[in-house]
Amino acid sequence: MKILVLNCGSSSVKFKLFKTEGGYAVLARGEAQRIGMPGTVIRYNAGKKKDIRLEKPLGDHCAAVDFLLSLLVNGTTAILGGLEEISGVGHRIVHGGEYFRTSILLDRQTRALLEMFGDLAPLHHPPNLAGIDICTELLPGIPQAAIFDTAFHQTIPDFAYTYAVPYRYYEEYRIRKYGFHGISHHYVASRAAEILQRDLASLKMVTCHLGAGCSLCAVGGGKSLDTSMGFTPLAGLVMATRSGDIDPALVAFIASKENMSADAVIDILNKQSGALGISGLSKDFRDLEQAASEGHERARLALKIFAYSVARGVSSMIPAIGGLDTLVFTAGIGENSPTARGRIASYLLWTGIAIDEEKNVEGKAESDISSDGSPVRVLVIPTDEELMIAQETSKLIEQMNGGLKWKK
Repeated sequence: MKILVLNCGSSSVKFKLFKTEGGYAVLARGEAQRIGMPGTVIRYNAGKKKDIRLEKPLGDHCAAVDFLLSLLVNGTTAILGGLEEISGVGHRIVHGGEYFRTSILLDRQTRALLEMFGDLAPLHHPPNLAGIDICTELLPGIPQAAIFDTAFHQTIPDFAYTYAVPYRYYEEYRIRKYGFHGISHHYVASRAAEILQRDLASLKMVTCHLGAGCSLCAVGGGKSLDTSMGFTPLAGLVMATRSGDIDPALVAFIASKENMSADAVIDILNKQSGALGISGLSKDFRDLEQAASEGHERARLALKIFAYSVARGVSSMIPAIGGLDTLVFTAGIGENSPTARGRIASYLLWTGIAIDEEKNVEGKAESDISSDGSPVRVLVIPTDEELMIAQETSKLIEQMNGGLKWKK
């Protein structure tokens, strides 16, 4: 089979095309950034001879998907004889609420049900749905699957996801902790078990997805039992531009002092806070580490606040799993910053975590950076959400071919 994985973000579209025979191999990948804005950039790669970068106005996500798919079948970039060679499409869907607890095949009914969650993910949900709709038009009759970022966290118990506000808010509006990055957490947890040659269900693990957005997941018995993000991705850890957890009364206080609406304050907490807000310099942690090494005090402070936030968050996950035997770092910062990993670990010595500095600095790709004798294994595992989506999509199509029917 050939499985197309599509990830439509708020202003971008990314895709990978996988061939599943003999293991999952990437045939092509591409992305369009700054959709609907000046300077839209398209990148496409199907091998060194078909590696392109160009700028082309793309007014919306449908136009972006249409153009990216055209690269697969037209001109010198083509690697397919036609789009009908694609066996299925897997869509990353940010929010499935409580209704969708697992990945699903899409039909008219399930596509309509997805409309329910627009209020829960207003930035990401419209482009997610646009990706489904344009694929329905361009790839008629080809099965499509929805793989939810929230689904892995649906095993979190009620005492961990219920907020201490009047219970009718949950009953009427489904206000609760949902969690995000579930596809990534599920992938690295499963991969950690393979690396350690352990049954996933036997591990007491915290996975740390640390990128522009950051979240933690407590994995016990092979399931998500708690996570740091909440009703929205703003909650939890200090991030690149997001504040993470703060005193909620600050929203009203800042709104009053600055003569702003609550929505405007929330926008600041999402886009102008976190490491950017503290440092006043950059949201890119590479810039902050360079500036800190040159004596920039607020960059240094931002990095320490971030590391302490992660370590405190890891500590808060431990009660959910009754201990800790595995810690996993993933995503941009988690995979690529030995300094951040070392700083976070320094706050967690009490757990038994001990990392080998040489392994930490030299470790690339998948690696175990634990010191010899450390009772907690510390792993660096590059996340691969697209592979997880491709695998889930293939599984659903195989089940469909085994007797279930896909409805247009």
